[in-house]
Formats: sequence, structure tokens, C-alpha cells
Amino acid sequence: MKHTLQELGIVLMAPDTVKPTTSTDPELNENKQPQLTKQRSRTWTHKTQLESPTIPQPRYTSGGHMNISHEARPGKRVREVRKQSGTDVKQPDVKQLLIECAKALSENKIEEFELLVGKAHRAVSISGEPLQRLGAYMLEGLVARHESSGTNIYHGLRSRKPESKELLSYMGILYDICPYFKFGYMAANGAIADALKNEDRIHIIDFQIAQGTQWVTLIQALAARPGGPPHVRITGINDPVAEYTQGDGLQLVEKMLLGLSKKFSIPLEFKGLSVCGPEVTREMLDIRTGEALAVNFTLQLHHTPDESVDVNNPRDGLLRMVKGLSPKVTTLVEQESNTNTTPFLTRFIETLDYYSAMFESIDATLKRDSKERIDVEQHCLAKDIVNIIACEEKDRVERHELLGKWRSRLSMAGFKPYPLSSYVNSVIKTLLSYYSNKYTAVEKDGALLLGWKTRNLISASAWH
Repeated sequence: MKHTLQELGIVLMAPDTVKPTTSTDPELNENKQPQLTKQRSRTWTHKTQLESPTIPQPRYTSGGHMNISHEARPGKRVREVRKQSGTDVKQPDVKQLLIECAKALSENKIEEFELLVGKAHRAVSISGEPLQRLGAYMLEGLVARHESSGTNIYHGLRSRKPESKELLSYMGILYDICPYFKFGYMAANGAIADALKNEDRIHIIDFQIAQGTQWVTLIQALAARPGGPPHVRITGINDPVAEYTQGDGLQLVEKMLLGLSKKFSIPLEFKGLSVCGPEVTREMLDIRTGEALAVNFTLQLHHTPDESVDVNNPRDGLLRMVKGLSPKVTTLVEQESNTNTTPFLTRFIETLDYYSAMFESIDATLKRDSKERIDVEQHCLAKDIVNIIACEEKDRVERHELLGKWRSRLSMAGFKPYPLSSYVNSVIKTLLSYYSNKYTAVEKDGALLLGWKTRNLISASAWH
């Protein structure tokens, strides 16, 4: 068991060795760590694409494009306010301005809203400090909400194909500069390796297979078992509405995984299902006697609507269906944010707080005037921000919940916690040592929370 987890740790603990690539065929060199080809492509929507979507050059129209100039203008420094202590605090009014805009809109004070938007536009900048940059996208979300164009913007940001290879690297950059994806993959894979350590036949059901590259490290670790590798079967589920599942997306995933099977001499089967998670049935999954089952939800389950959106409560229904499969372990990785059923103004403030921490973490690695940083924030995070702020009911698909709420849902579905092993936790904490010391990893009731300073951002837990 320790050998398997060490293999996982070796692969994941060297962020500088993982380089973005546009290839879908991972070339795993004999004496080098594997190039985790596009493993970083799961976005915060977890709507990964085998080819990343093109984000249109934002335009300010009510027809579906954001009005943020792609050219970085100099960040405008808003006035500084002195506290009684005499300490200068930069830009405290940007946050307040944004909240006032949201409050005016929530109270339908349109004239006041428009005046405040004018002020806020002068205070934000996509090339400014973290709060100014975030403010630019949140402000456009507010305007989109006012103009009822948020849904058009969100779908537009998700659906366009890349115009150049450069666009393929945005999620790769985010993967390399921040530990969020590696944290989730390491926690989930570690729990699966632990739960199935004595199994000869393994079936993994991934409810958002994306490019399948979460499984590169686990396959490599299982292949290195001292007693020989198990037989592995992977069922990969992809949302058919998403662009990356159109064409030959799942076939490319299969090709990549079978290439790993050959490379590491590990028997492996793959089946792709182009279907929405709540529509998956037991019959589709080909459950076989004698196989140990693992089910994976990584940054995906929050897209499934709950009772507040659909009286049938697909979110809890999906969990009950999975529990009925009797998996040995079910892994859950989610954003640690409360945006599902909260009222608009509360949701706006929560989103402002959550993404402030995330933008700060990006700022710690990429220079303020870096075009790469602008691209990462604009192409990887903006669409989620717009969806949370500008959309409602079924159009709002970014519906995050806190670990406590997920714990309640899983418990009601009949699951019990499967605490992450102390070794996995220690490997993850070692992983964080390669990044800023402002990242935190907190163990809580058998789960692990990744944060920036005092704000938890991602939770990882396992269940059985």
C-alpha cells in the first residue's frame, strides 16, 4: 500500500516538471516522470475539453459577450483610506462599491445601480491588483444579470473552439502555478489506491472523465504493485452538451488510456458514456461480479441540480443510485463555497470572498502585467463568475456547497466517511511545500481542505 501511494506521490510532487502540451497522446519517457498531458484541463466548472473552448474577445453587448477589453489598461489605483491606527489600506472601496452595485440591483434601484456601475468601472482593471481584476469580471456579471444576458455569455464562453494552440495552454498554466487540481487528484487517487489495495479486479466509474488524465498517475502506481498489477476497467461519463464530448472526444480518451495500458503492461478496459450524470442507470455501467468498484466525483457534482431547482432532486438521486452500486469507495472533490441556494446578494458576497482568495493565489506566481495571468483569469474563471452572478434557476449550473452540506447529503444517501490516510495527507502537504507558504491544508473529520491564507477553497473527501 505504501509503495503504491509513494508512486502517486512521486508523480505528483514536482510541479515544475509538468509542462503544458497540446498532445492527446502522453509520451511517458522511460526514466522520467510522466508528462501529465492536459491533466490540468478540468476547469472549475469541471467541463474539460479535449480542445479548450475559445473565449471570444469580450464585447459589451447584451447578446452574449463580456465587455472587458482584452488589452490590459493600467490599473487605476482607487483612493486609500486610513484606519484610525494610521495604517494605509489599499482599495477598500472596490469591494464596497461592488457590494453596493449588487445591493442596488437586488433592490431594483436601477438608476442608482447604473450610477454605481459607472463609478465601479473606473475603479477596476483586468491588469490591476487582485481585487481590481476580480471586480472587472464581477461587474460584468452584474451588468449581464441586469440585461438578462448571463446565460448567453456563459454558453458562449463554454462552446467556442480554439482559434490557436495558445488557447490550449490556459488551463495548463493554471494547473502549473496553483496546486488546486493536483490536490484533488492526489486525494481522490490516494483514497482509491488505499481502498482497493488488495483487489485484483478494479472498476472505476468517473462521473466526469474529461480527458481521463486524472488516472495517469493511478494507473502508473497500480502497474508498479510489487505483486503485479490488477485488471482495471474504467467507465468514463461525459456531459453530451459540452463541446469536448462532441466528435471523437471519448475515443481520444480511450486511445490515451489504452496507450498507458500498453506502456505499463497493465490490463485495462475503457468504456465511454456520453450522458448527463443524473441520467446514468445501473444497466449502463455493466457492473460485474468480482470487481471492486470505485466512483469518482471531481469538481463535477455541483453541476447536478438539487431540490431547489428540480422537485425530483437529481443531486441526491444520483448519490442514492451510486450507493446502490455498493462501491468500496466514492471520492468527492468540490469547491468549498456556498452558492447553491443562497439569496443573490449573499451569493454575490460569497463569490467575491472566494475568488478574491483565488485571484490572490494567482497573483503570487504570475506577474501583475503578465498576459498569461490575464488569459488564465479571463478564460478559466470568468465564465463561472458570470454564471454564479448573472444566472438563475436551471440556467445557473455553478451551484457549490460546503463540505458540511455534502456530508449531510452523502450520509442521507447511506454513505459513511472513509477517512483519507495519514500518508496521503502527508504527501499532499509535501506537495504544497512546492508552492507559496500561504496555501494551507487542514484535516477535518477525515477530509482535507485546501485553502489560501484563512479561506478554504477546495475540499476532498472519501466515502463508502
